[in-house]
Amino acid sequence: MTPDPISGLLARVAAQDRAAFGELYHAASAKVFGVLLQMLRDRAEAEEALEEVFARVWLRAGRFDGARGRGMTWIIAVARADAIDRLRARPEPAPTAEDAAAVDMPEPAPAAEVTVVAAGRVRRIGDCIDALDPDRAEAVRGAYIGGLSYAQLARRHDVPQDTIRTWLQRGLIRLRECLEA
Repeated sequence: MTPDPISGLLARVAAQDRAAFGELYHAASAKVFGVLLQMLRDRAEAEEALEEVFARVWLRAGRFDGARGRGMTWIIAVARADAIDRLRARPEPAPTAEDAAAVDMPEPAPAAEVTVVAAGRVRRIGDCIDALDPDRAEAVRGAYIGGLSYAQLARRHDVPQDTIRTWLQRGLIRLRECLEA
C-alpha cells in the first residue's frame, strides 16, 4: 500500500499543530473543493462549505483512524456529509408549468414480467432491511424511503447526528451484503 501523507498530517492536526493544518489545507483543499462544487453546483456555497469542512477537520482530527482508511477518504467523507446536509436544507423550488404538465401525463403501464421482477426485488430489499436491528432498520427506512434528514432522524431516535450517520453507513453495508448473498 502506498504511503498516506494526509494521515500523518491529520495525526499532527489532532495534536493542534497549526503548521500541519496549513500543510493539510494546502494538500487537500483543491480536491475537497472539487467534490463540494460538484455536489453543490454553486461556487460561493462550495467555498463556504470548504471552510466549514476544514473547521470540522481541525476539531475532529482526533477521530480519524488510519487503520480504517486513508486520510483523504476521511476528509472527503466529512465534506460529503456537509454537502448532503446543505442540499437537504435547501428549500424546495416552486413547481413550474412544465412540472404540472408532466404530472398530468399518463404513465405507460409496465409489462407484467417487469412488475413481477420489481415486486420480488422490493420484497428482497424489505427482507434485508428487516434483518437489521430495529432502530437501524427504522433509520434506514426514514432516510432512504421517507427522505428524513440526519437532524430529523437524530431527534426521532434521540441520538447524535454522527450516530445516525454511522447507523446508515453500516446499515447500507449490511444491506449490500444481504442483497449480494
